[in-house]
Amino acid sequence: MYSTGVDTVERLIESTRELLWERGYTGTSPRAILERAGVGQGSMYHHFDGKADLAQAAIERTTQELRTEVGKLFAGPGPALDRITTYLRRERDVLKGCPIGRLTQDPDVVTNPDLRRPVDETFAWLKALLTAVLTDGQNNGELDASLDPAATASTIIAVMQGGYVLARAGNDPAYFDQAMVGVVALLDRARTDAGRAS
Repeated sequence: MYSTGVDTVERLIESTRELLWERGYTGTSPRAILERAGVGQGSMYHHFDGKADLAQAAIERTTQELRTEVGKLFAGPGPALDRITTYLRRERDVLKGCPIGRLTQDPDVVTNPDLRRPVDETFAWLKALLTAVLTDGQNNGELDASLDPAATASTIIAVMQGGYVLARAGNDPAYFDQAMVGVVALLDRARTDAGRAS
């Protein structure tokens, strides 16, 4: 059972997370946060220094949850490309966009080092994770030795983020799905005969 103070902090953080995903940082006012959280103005400034401080806590919570969820997907058994395919095709609200990727389009986030840091660190973490999985695939003989794991990891992330943009622009998740089918097909070309047999 939360104490009143902890419950208020949780409501503020969760409300800010929702609003950042829906409206971005620039479009999220302190008033909107307070209304969504159902708390008074004094509550926000009692627990946080202001909107930026609260947004940083919300962004860090979102990035940590994403890392935990994605980390579990890649920690599972199976060939490298199967794990990557599972990640690319996992259930997500495509038309809302990526909760992390959307923040990179917000000028107030990219110009604020404290807000940008967890976003940048999360993309760096994801690239490192994908690179490691692809390297494992090469070491296991599943993937062709000529594949560049780091460059391929960057390509996967770029295609995924682009898929979100296309889907939102066309208001159709099929654009995202098509991008994922395309990147999986490209990755499959790097699969060795031994990898196909596994």
